[in-house]
Amino acid sequence: MGTRIASISGLRGIIGDGLDPVDVTAFAASYAAEVASRSGKDAPGILVGHDARRSAEMMTAAVLAGLSASGCNAVALGPTATPTLGFLVKERGADGGIQISASHNPAEYNGLKFFRASGSVLGPDEGRAVLDRFERRAFRWAPADRLGTISQDHSLPVSHGLRILGLVDPEAVPRRRFRVVLDAGHGAGGRLAVWMLRQLGCSVRVLGGEPDGRYDHPPEPTEENLGELSAVVPALDADVGFAQDPDADRLAIVDETGRYIGEELTLALAVRRRLAQQPGPVAMNLSTSRVAEEVARGLGGEVVRTPVGEINVVEAMREHDAVIGGEGNGGVIDPRVGWVRDSFVGIALVLDLMAATGKRLSELVDELPSFAMVKAKFPAGPEPIAATLDRIAAAHPEAAADRRDGLRLDWPDAWAHVRASNTEPIVRVIAEARAADRARSLAEALGRLAGGGGPS
Repeated sequence: MGTRIASISGLRGIIGDGLDPVDVTAFAASYAAEVASRSGKDAPGILVGHDARRSAEMMTAAVLAGLSASGCNAVALGPTATPTLGFLVKERGADGGIQISASHNPAEYNGLKFFRASGSVLGPDEGRAVLDRFERRAFRWAPADRLGTISQDHSLPVSHGLRILGLVDPEAVPRRRFRVVLDAGHGAGGRLAVWMLRQLGCSVRVLGGEPDGRYDHPPEPTEENLGELSAVVPALDADVGFAQDPDADRLAIVDETGRYIGEELTLALAVRRRLAQQPGPVAMNLSTSRVAEEVARGLGGEVVRTPVGEINVVEAMREHDAVIGGEGNGGVIDPRVGWVRDSFVGIALVLDLMAATGKRLSELVDELPSFAMVKAKFPAGPEPIAATLDRIAAAHPEAAADRRDGLRLDWPDAWAHVRASNTEPIVRVIAEARAADRARSLAEALGRLAGGGGPS
């Protein structure tokens, strides 16, 4: 089986080491059968997009084979950002969508992510149903006269960009004539991001703009991977640098000095601008920085915390009529556009914030509440994870405990989130505090309590 991981979230693995076209076709057929069952249609319409990995053509062929052989009518969109796929599924009235991507994983990985007709990713029950069909091979093959059609549409999805342009001040942003450096990471988001930035009157320097998957650096937009962007921004006297991951649902930011702002603060900046436009609730998961929470509360917004997972944030946004939501990985969700983490939305709201305040990005970041975050992983101990979490909670009776997703502990000056990995025998710990030493010591102490000794 190699590295393949099939779960309620979809499929992911290494090409040639567990992830093969046979399973890809079968998983697509399983999803097709579930869509047909839920929609009541014999020939559902499914949109298919992919990020720009070199395995994309092979994966797309396998997915399209599974859909057509199941009687679905498929439209292949070519290199497409994940948020764009979600937007187009809803806009075009499709019955579902499949994004072929391994997100921020290295080039040898690929995978499948499935969408509802509403444009959001599948919920746990739907994902479990698809996985069950895959494991039981409970899908259908259509006869020759009922095979689904396959069509191609590789046009630039400007409708998604136009919707996002409607979020910002149409005069203030172009008036500033921002100089922007975009690191598209040779992924699926570069073409639309450049088009959108130019519509906003920005001059754009693009790094990794060709969607060919030939990564110049590891694709996750972390500080250590964005050294070129951090150097180019001040060298060109640019106002801001934006970095997308390969499927463009995450956004990292570099300020005009070349300082890496990162992904955690993307949501905080977007929340600040959105709540200035329209007050309302904000949803974020339990692992997201308290910076975004304090920004929201400072602007009168109710904050709703959810278990980790994009769909959990989306469901909370729907339930509480949130005006914005997201996760600390640089994923901003704006219901005016869609129900997917969207780097394009993040870009637009940050530029709109800079235009509305007249401030440089570094000034806006320095105005944010200051916290230090530490992320660590520790070898799991021998006892069941539930017992481990009980023991950790008992050791900290002074902290407010949330057990909806692992264990989150809150103190007035800090918080920590302890979760077991679903794929490795490790415990993940995130700790955040106003002082860096406090965050480090808290993460180490909780790691020791988890039974794993030092960080792995």
